[in-house]
Amino acid sequence: MIEAFDFGSNWKHYSARALTTSRVEGAREAFCELTFGIELKSRSFLDVGFGQGLTALCAADAGAAVCCLDVNPRCAEALELTSQFFPPEVKEKLNLIVGSILSSSDVRQLRKKSGSGYDVVHSWGVLHHTGDLEQAFANCAGLVKPGGQLIVAIYNHHWSSSLWERIKRLYCRLPRIGQKTMIWLFVPVIYLAKLLVTRRNPLEKERGMDFLVDIVDWVGGYPYEYAAIDKVLDLGNKNGLQTLRVTPAGVPTGCNEFVFTKPT
Repeated sequence: MIEAFDFGSNWKHYSARALTTSRVEGAREAFCELTFGIELKSRSFLDVGFGQGLTALCAADAGAAVCCLDVNPRCAEALELTSQFFPPEVKEKLNLIVGSILSSSDVRQLRKKSGSGYDVVHSWGVLHHTGDLEQAFANCAGLVKPGGQLIVAIYNHHWSSSLWERIKRLYCRLPRIGQKTMIWLFVPVIYLAKLLVTRRNPLEKERGMDFLVDIVDWVGGYPYEYAAIDKVLDLGNKNGLQTLRVTPAGVPTGCNEFVFTKPT
């Protein structure tokens, strides 16, 4: 059996060693852009796969009542480090749950906490790492209250996607020294590819992230699934959602962003 990539440790490393005030502000700006037109003040907000906690903290700082779910307990430690960049009272607004969006008992717990559902369910770059993208999407959609929104970002389907899946599986099989070697082999490859595609310096990251942390996340991020835009739109339709907007990925294998709403 192949162990899943330890996203929590990677995010904890990022929050402890690479997070800066300017990156937090970059993440806040990206979050505001992603949630443009969606009211957050005094609304319920569920962050599925909260990672280092930037989105959850930004939502709480904007006035939302935030519930956070992540399967990796180290993400709670990462969030604790990230919260130092926010006023102390912001972290106190968060309700953290260590659990899986694929677990029926965890989903029931989330639904019980919300009553009729959440005004906003957010899951950026997470559902494709659960091992069952379609079920994870359906569970998220089921937690959106009528009139609410579902915000997701999912890896785009590209001709190289199946190759990357094999690379990620290999990474998770290797001992630590083999994993480090893979990362440093891919650093120049990914740097050059992003530079050629985006015409921007890959070290100048958007969303408040760090180039090296992203490479570790990308090369090691298994389980790994992907879906073309049409497939995700079809998933939304099958789960009773209407599409508000779609933002295509900036690079071919990157995340397409989707904002859905559930009709009243």
